[in-house]
Amino acid sequence: MYAVIKTGGKQYRVAVGEKIKVEQIAADVDQEIVLDQVLAVGEGSEIKIGAPLVDGAAVKAKVVSHGRGEKVRIFKMRRRKHYQKRQGHRQNFTELEISSINV
Repeated sequence: MYAVIKTGGKQYRVAVGEKIKVEQIAADVDQEIVLDQVLAVGEGSEIKIGAPLVDGAAVKAKVVSHGRGEKVRIFKMRRRKHYQKRQGHRQNFTELEISSINV
């Protein structure tokens, strides 16, 4: 069984036992959270698509850890204008382990 969930402005296809990295969620490590924005639920060849959300569906996940992603380097330059700008960014994330999918 799998589900398509929405969190942090992105969509993820998840199954029980998977670990995913999502935008930072304000929750403690080892805390159980419920993701209730479920867009679709499928099992085998059957799929249930919501309009826009599946009624009564929820995904339970456990917070494994918090961290920061790889550094993204931003470099801007205008040729012949003596303009260069360097910048870096590391996005915070929360790692979740999917424990159950309820329909």
